[in-house]
Amino acid sequence: MTRVATFAGGCFWCLEADFEKLTGVERVISGYTGGHTENPSYKEASTGTTGHAEAVQVYYDPSRVTYQDLLEFFWRHIDPTDAGGQFADRGSQYRTAIFYHDEEQRRLAEESKKALSKSGRFDKPIVTEIVPFISFYEAEEYHQDYYKKQSIGYQLYRYGSGRDRFLEETWQKKGLK
Repeated sequence: MTRVATFAGGCFWCLEADFEKLTGVERVISGYTGGHTENPSYKEASTGTTGHAEAVQVYYDPSRVTYQDLLEFFWRHIDPTDAGGQFADRGSQYRTAIFYHDEEQRRLAEESKKALSKSGRFDKPIVTEIVPFISFYEAEEYHQDYYKKQSIGYQLYRYGSGRDRFLEETWQKKGLK
């Protein structure tokens, strides 16, 4: 039975591209969640005035990848200490958050965040929100699989954002693969 998890971690193109490579993930949809405007457009959400964050919904097979695995993967693809956005993308629309769908997801997300905080891997506090999932609005079609459709532009954006340098320095160079 397929399950769903919802994560915000800055640019949804980057999260979508990363999660789609994970064994057990069946599909990933880019969109908007956590705000007060119904069915926002990219133009509206990107201003930060709708309250939404760019996010992804991850559809996964729990017999192949667990929710705990998804959480661990998520932490290793964001900067959980940055309350102002992610990398080159600034503003609340690029905040990090875990949107839990049930109490089990909430509990596991809280445990995971607590373990990361206690690990000493970051010098600053973990600021990623853990909040109830309410609604998700799919982003426009041109945003879906953007990393495939516009691979050169995506690669330039991703490199220029500083995301990959941060992730490499934080996880690989510290021997924390």
